[in-house]
Amino acid sequence: VQLQASGGGLVQAGGSLRLSCAASGRTFSRHTMSWFRQAPGKEREFVATMHWDTVSTLYADSAKGRFTISRDRAKNAVYLQMNSLKPEDTAVYYCAVAATYGSSVALYGYWGQGTLVTVSS
Repeated sequence: VQLQASGGGLVQAGGSLRLSCAASGRTFSRHTMSWFRQAPGKEREFVATMHWDTVSTLYADSAKGRFTISRDRAKNAVYLQMNSLKPEDTAVYYCAVAATYGSSVALYGYWGQGTLVTVSS
């Protein structure tokens, strides 16, 4: 399984970015695809998750109302639309795949390389 994350960049507070994660190597039926982030000096934390088949979603409190996770079955890709960005959203964002639905980092065996999001105040 290979995951390629993209779409990060520098944006002003209040702005928007859309992250993409292109997946290859297998189909993701019965799997969960998620976004995590890691800020400098902090542990990796859960942002949002989506079950590939049911499209059931779960968001971290920090993401609720501002971020939206979605997927394109035909492209085997998952996205994270981020609106109303804040400086505290600055982090490297990772996409990941798990066979189990959940938000724990330990569940995820496949990770993308990360894409840096920097939000300026």
